[in-house]
Amino acid sequence: MLEFGQEFEKGLHYDDFLDRYATAEQRSRWNAVHERVVLTPTQQDLLRSFKREMKVMVLAGAWCGDCIEQCPIFDRFAEMTDTIQLRFFDRDDHEVIAKALQICGAARVPAVMFLSEDGFPCGRYGDRTLSKYRKMAADLTGAACPTGLGRDDELLAAVVQEWLNEFERIQLMLRTSGRLRQKHGD
Repeated sequence: MLEFGQEFEKGLHYDDFLDRYATAEQRSRWNAVHERVVLTPTQQDLLRSFKREMKVMVLAGAWCGDCIEQCPIFDRFAEMTDTIQLRFFDRDDHEVIAKALQICGAARVPAVMFLSEDGFPCGRYGDRTLSKYRKMAADLTGAACPTGLGRDDELLAAVVQEWLNEFERIQLMLRTSGRLRQKHGD
């Protein structure tokens, strides 16, 4: 079984990942999305309220459109709080992690593994959020049931919120963990 806590230490910070794996054109696309990700004051306050350290492993590809659209969101979250420790792993260079984080039988990206401060797995999420899948399904088949998301900015805001919901869920899991409450005396 893969020891995610040990693997986490081998990951790269956001900019280091892009420096190593992204072409200039890919980096430009990641930067453009990063600039578009704007957290509301409520979202910022929520992230700043996080108390427990959470390690977040992101399996990604600099070339991947879904990663370009979503991974900058994670970096914005990490900018708001020291409790989020974010590390990136290239899907093709980390085959063991890619296999362990398969989604729907394939090494799809982005795939996220959330860990406690001491490296225990707490949850997985990826490769797209519900809003993104709804949009894709509507584009494929014609909208039988409109998503209500008409513009790219609206879709981005929905995806940001859905990812934030998952980060908050893991944070609350960590905050209410009997084991961690005993460890921290709270």
